[in-house]
Parts: sequence; C-alpha cells; structure tokens
Amino acid sequence: MEIQLLLPAILIGIFCYLGAIETPWLFGLTGGFYIVGRPLVAGLLVGIVFGDITAGVLCGLAVQAVFIANLSTGGATNSEITYASYGGIGLAMATTQDPAIAVTLAILIGQTFGLIFHNTRMALYSFWNARAQLAAENNDDRGIVMNHLVLPQVSTFFIRVVPVFLAIFFGKGLVDWLLSNVPQTVTDIITVLGGVLPALGIAMLMSIVIKEKIHLVFFFAGFVLMAFADLNMIAIVFLSALIAYIVYLATGRKSTPLVEQGNTSAAKDDAYEDEDLF
Repeated sequence: MEIQLLLPAILIGIFCYLGAIETPWLFGLTGGFYIVGRPLVAGLLVGIVFGDITAGVLCGLAVQAVFIANLSTGGATNSEITYASYGGIGLAMATTQDPAIAVTLAILIGQTFGLIFHNTRMALYSFWNARAQLAAENNDDRGIVMNHLVLPQVSTFFIRVVPVFLAIFFGKGLVDWLLSNVPQTVTDIITVLGGVLPALGIAMLMSIVIKEKIHLVFFFAGFVLMAFADLNMIAIVFLSALIAYIVYLATGRKSTPLVEQGNTSAAKDDAYEDEDLF
C-alpha cells in the first residue's frame, strides 16, 4: 500500500462521479457523461493525475476503441463505461501503464463490478423516487428537495467514488502480485487479447454505421492513407470531409421528372418517401 496513491485515487473517484450519466454538475449529459465519462477523456484526466499524459491518453485510446460501439437499450446496459474508464485506466496507470492491461482491467471492472454498482444505484433511485412522490403528495417541499436532488446525488457520489478509490488504492498491490507471479505465457495472452479487443470494438461500430458493403472502400482507403502514406488524423479528417461532400453531390436526388396529371399525387408521395425509415 503506497500513500502516494491516496490523492490520485480520490481524484479519479471524483472524476468517475462527474462522468456519470445522472450527475448534473457539468451541464448534465453534455459535459458529464458524453465528455468526462468517455474513456479517451478519462485517459487524459488520469494521465494528468499521475503525471504521464502520454501513457494516460494511450490507455484511454485503447479502452475507447473497445467501448466505441457500447450501446444501452432503455435502462439496460452490458457494461458501465465510467467504472470501466476510470477504474480500468486508473488501475493500469497505477501499475504497468500498459494499454493492453488497461483494456483487460476496464472490461473486467465495467462488466462485473460496474454493473453491480449500476444496478444498486438504480434500486436506490427507486427508493428515493418513492419517498419524493410521497413528499409531493403531502406538500412537503423539503422532502421533495432531499429525496429528488440531495440524497440521490449523495448516494451516487459514494457508490462511484468509494469503489474506484478502493480499486486503485488497494488494487495496485494485487495487480502487481498477479503480474509478477502468473506465467509469462498468460501475460502474453492478455497482451494479445488486449490488442485484439479494440479491433473488435471498431468492427462493432462499423457494423452499425456501414449500411452498404461499398462503403468499406472508404474505410480501407483511410487505413491505407494512415498506415502507408504517413498522413495524420487531421489530414485524413479533412480529406474524408471533402470526399464525403463530393459523394453527396454525385449521388444527390435528381429532380423528379414530369408525370401525367393523374399520377401527380403519387409522384409527390414518392418524392418524400425515405426508404431508410422502413
């Protein structure tokens, strides 16, 4: 147990709270869940806390690639991304600073402990909601404020800050012990899997975004430009925007030809029909 981990563990736990979907302090979802709660931003913040921004961003990039296609349907989720981001990246930065280890820890924390704490929070919110409704029926202003605003945020703060703090502060010794005692073959397997999982995340995103197989041409063209032409990401973004605009102009809807008077209404209906909605 190292005392120098005390402040970083506390700060990372607070960041995990600020990045939660239910935290209102950073303009709600805009600055919280969709910015601070993202693994790439988490890597930057954790890197600043540990004094190694480069390693933090590399870990965040690897974890972001895995969770890039992470979706939540209604209230159900398959992984708690903020626990995965700050727990996995924070613990990796406290130990090896290896992106592959960060990916492995993020998946472990996000899909096990993260979901447990997420469901616990949902149960607590149901309890506070019932109390707030009872207070509203009794015209109890103080009860409404306490059960709708104060107590849910207090419970969320402890459910997020405390587990992440404990994982980083006490988990470093466990991870160091595992890495020093497990066979080298197991460590190599973890490293390989950690490198494959980001590719899996990108493939999942492609399956959502790419609607036609011909669109894969643009993906492979961008990969070739980055891998072999030594173009950086900014140059590829501008080039992609230019190509997208040219394709848009080339494939835009042509003006509807003149039709017979009897088919005018049908032609109008077809003009506004969007096949993607059906």
